[in-house]
Amino acid sequence: MATQQQEVRDLQEGGYVMIDETACKINAYSTAKPGKHGSAKARIEAKGVFDEKKRSLSQPVDAKIRVPIIHRKQGQIVSVDGDDMQVMDLESYETFTMRIPEDVDATPDDEIEFLEMEGQRKIV
Repeated sequence: MATQQQEVRDLQEGGYVMIDETACKINAYSTAKPGKHGSAKARIEAKGVFDEKKRSLSQPVDAKIRVPIIHRKQGQIVSVDGDDMQVMDLESYETFTMRIPEDVDATPDDEIEFLEMEGQRKIV
C-alpha cells in the first residue's frame, strides 16, 4: 500500500490514517496527559474512506503510525448507464467505470472530483 510513516502527535482532524489496514479519515483526535507511569496517549476516531465504517485507535503520542497517500483528482463523466458511469481522468485520460452514489446527479460532460488510492476510487 502507498503509505508513509508519521508520529501520532502530528495527526489532525480531517487528515488520514491507516486503521486495521484500511484508509480512514480522522473525525476526532484527543490526547490524555501523561500519567505517573506512562506517556501521553492519543485517541483517534475515524471513518473508512472507501467502506464508511467507524473505527477507533488509541496509541502513545510518540508512536509511529502509517498514513495513506490518497490522491485527489479531477474527472469528467463520459457516459451514464443505469447505476454505473464511465469516467475519464483529466490528467492521464484513463477511463474507468464507477458506481454512481445515491446523492450524486450524474450527467455526461459533468466534471467531478474523486479520491484514488491503489485502484480504489470514490467521488467526493
